[in-house]
Amino acid sequence: MAEALILENCDFDCSTNNRSHHTADAGCTKLIVRRGQAFEIKLQFSPRGYEEGVDQLALIAQTGPCPSEDFGTEAHFKVTDSLQEGEWSSTISSVDGENLVLSVISPPDARIGKYALSLETSTGTEENSCNLGEFFLLFNPWCPEDSVYMENEEERTEYVVTQHGIIFQGTKDLITTVPWNFGQFEDGILEAALEVLDNNPKFVKDSTTDCTQRNDPVYISRVVSAMVNCNDDKGVLYGRWDNCYGDGVSPMFWIGSVDILRRWKKFQCQAVRYGQCWVFAAVACSVLRCLGIPARVITNYNSAHDTNKNLVIEQYLDSEGKKQNKIKDMIWNFHCWVEAWMNRLDLPEGYDGWQVVDPTPQEKSDGVFCCGPAPLLAIKEGDLAIDYDVPFVFAEVNADVLYFVEQKDGTVRQTKYTSQVGQKISTKAVGKDSREDITHNYKYPEDSEDERRAFEKASQHTSVPRVQKTEEPSPVGIKIKVSEKMDKGSDFDVFAVITNNTDEDKECKLTICARPTSYTGEVGPICGKKELDQLNLQANADNSVPLKILYEDYGSSLTQDNTIKVVALLHDNSTNDLLLAVRDIYVKNPDIKVKVLGEPKQQRKLVAEISIKNPLSEPLSGCSFTVEGAGLTDGLLVKELDYPIEPGQDCKVRVDLMPQLSGLRKLAVNFESDHLQGVKGYKNIIIAPLPK
Repeated sequence: MAEALILENCDFDCSTNNRSHHTADAGCTKLIVRRGQAFEIKLQFSPRGYEEGVDQLALIAQTGPCPSEDFGTEAHFKVTDSLQEGEWSSTISSVDGENLVLSVISPPDARIGKYALSLETSTGTEENSCNLGEFFLLFNPWCPEDSVYMENEEERTEYVVTQHGIIFQGTKDLITTVPWNFGQFEDGILEAALEVLDNNPKFVKDSTTDCTQRNDPVYISRVVSAMVNCNDDKGVLYGRWDNCYGDGVSPMFWIGSVDILRRWKKFQCQAVRYGQCWVFAAVACSVLRCLGIPARVITNYNSAHDTNKNLVIEQYLDSEGKKQNKIKDMIWNFHCWVEAWMNRLDLPEGYDGWQVVDPTPQEKSDGVFCCGPAPLLAIKEGDLAIDYDVPFVFAEVNADVLYFVEQKDGTVRQTKYTSQVGQKISTKAVGKDSREDITHNYKYPEDSEDERRAFEKASQHTSVPRVQKTEEPSPVGIKIKVSEKMDKGSDFDVFAVITNNTDEDKECKLTICARPTSYTGEVGPICGKKELDQLNLQANADNSVPLKILYEDYGSSLTQDNTIKVVALLHDNSTNDLLLAVRDIYVKNPDIKVKVLGEPKQQRKLVAEISIKNPLSEPLSGCSFTVEGAGLTDGLLVKELDYPIEPGQDCKVRVDLMPQLSGLRKLAVNFESDHLQGVKGYKNIIIAPLPK
C-alpha cells in the first residue's frame, strides 16, 4: 500500500494570481481573487508526490462564522479531470515530482468575503485533512456570468481598479473639483470593508442569513449605504453640518477614504467625526470598489430634499429673501451620492446597470437610514414603485419648487419654478480628470413630451398635482449676473439684470440681499444689501443694478463652503407682480501649486514641493498641508507650519514620497489655516516601473 500523502508546503502564488485577478495593487502578501475566475495554488508533498489513480484530493472552502453547504457558505468539492463552470471546482494543472499545481474556480454567484481553504487527501484507507490558508473572494466585473459584469475595459479600470478620482463641488455656475484618494487596495482597507459588512445589524442579528446573501450586490450595496453612516449602527462616519467640528475633524479636511476607514477599524468601529455628503459618498465608493462592485461618485446640483413626499419643494422667504424654516424641505447647492453597477435580478427586466446608492443619512428606508439601490432607468421614467427608494431620488432631481414670499404688509406672494432642481448632474470622465454631464441618464430634457410623461407617471404616487407653468411668460424678467473674478479676500460686484420687454417704462421696487450660505442652504448674516423703492425700468431694455460685496463684510461669516446666496426681489408697481431671482455664487480659493522634484520612479524617494499664496489682507496662522495618494504615501501625511504667512506671501513645504506602485498616481493636497480652510489641489504623477 502507498504511503499517506503528506502536505509539506502550500503556496498561494499571490503575486501571479492577484495580477490576473486585477488586485495586484493590494500587494502579494495575501490572496485576493474574484469569483467565476480560476486561480492556482502550488502544493508540495512529502515523502512522495501525488500519484494519479492512487491519491484522491478534495478541497473545502468556507466563509462566515457558521459555514454551511445548505446556505452557500461552504463548498466541499473533489479535484476532477477538468474545471466545472458555475460551481466550486478544481483540477490538476501540472505535476512535477513532489510538486502539484491545482487550478481552483468558484461559481460566479459565490458569496464574497474571507475564506478558509482546506485540503483533504485520501490514499486507500488513509485520510488526512489540513488547512491551506485563507483567501479573499470578491465580485468580478470581468466575468460575464457575474451580476456586476461590466463589458467595457476602460470603464472597469476606472470604476473598479483606479484608486484616485475627482469629486465635483461648488455651484452649478462655478463647478469646482476635489481630489480624492479612494485607496481601495491600500493596506488594511479590504479588512475594513469586510468589517463594515460584519458590523451591520443584520449580521449581528443573524450571521448565517446575512452571509448567505453576500452573493448579491443589491444586498451588499444596501448594507454599505446603511453602514457608512452611523445613525442606526456602528457605522463609519458621523455626519455634521453646523460648522462646529472642534471635537473631531472638519469634513472639508478629508481628501481620501483610507485614513477614515483605518481610524474606524483601529478604534473598535467608533464613528469617525465628521462627514458630509461627498465624504459619505466617497467612502461608500471605496468600499464598493474594494469588494469588486463598480462604483462612481455623482454630484447633483440644486438637489432637492422632499420631506413630505409631494414632489414639491416649498420655500418660505421674508421680504429680504431670507429663508424661513416653516417646512423642512430643502434645496442643497449640491449633493453627492454613489452609483453602483449591477444586474437587478430582483426586478422586472430592463432595470440593470447603474443604481443610485446614497449613504448620507437623510430619510429612512425600511426603518434604516439608507438609500438604494435605485435604478437610473426607474428614476428617469418615473417608475416610483420600483425598489429601492426611487421616489426620494426622483424628487432630488425632478421636484418642482414653490417660493412663498411674505411682504412687509403681511401678504404672501407665490413664485414657481419647474426646472430649478437637478442641474448638471456630474461625475468624473473615464480615464481623465474632466467632468462628464450625465443629467440625461436621470431625466428627459425639460419641457419635452417624455419629461412631462415621466413626471405625470410619478405624480400618480402623490396626492399633489404638478405645479402648472405660467401660460404667458412675464414681459419683465430678472436674473443675477456675477463678476468674472470673485476670489476670496477680494471685493466684487454682483448685478441684478432686469429686462423690460414692454413698450413703456416701469416703476418698480427692488431688494437685493447677499448672505454667506452653506451648501445645504442655511444662510448667515447679511453681507451686502441694496433697496431701491423707486427703480425706473426703461422700455425694451436691460437694466442693470450693481451690488458691491466687500470682504470685510463676508470674510468673517463665510463658511468653509465658500458660497454666498444672492436673492433679488422685484415688485412691479403697475401689475403688482413679484419676481424672484436666486443665485449661489462661489468665492474662489487660491490655487495650490505642486512641483515634483526629481525623476518619479518606483521605490525611489521623491520630493513634492507644495505652495499656496496668502490672498487675504491679514496673516494666516495655524497653517498645515495634508497630502495623500495611493501608492505614493502610507495614508495621510501632515506638514504643519509654526509661523504665520503674511499677506501676499507664499506658504511652502516639501514632502517626501516613496512611490510603491508604478503608472499614473494622483497626489491630493488639502490646506488649512485660521482664515482659509479646505483648499484643495492635486498633481498627477506618472511613476516609472522598476526595471525588469
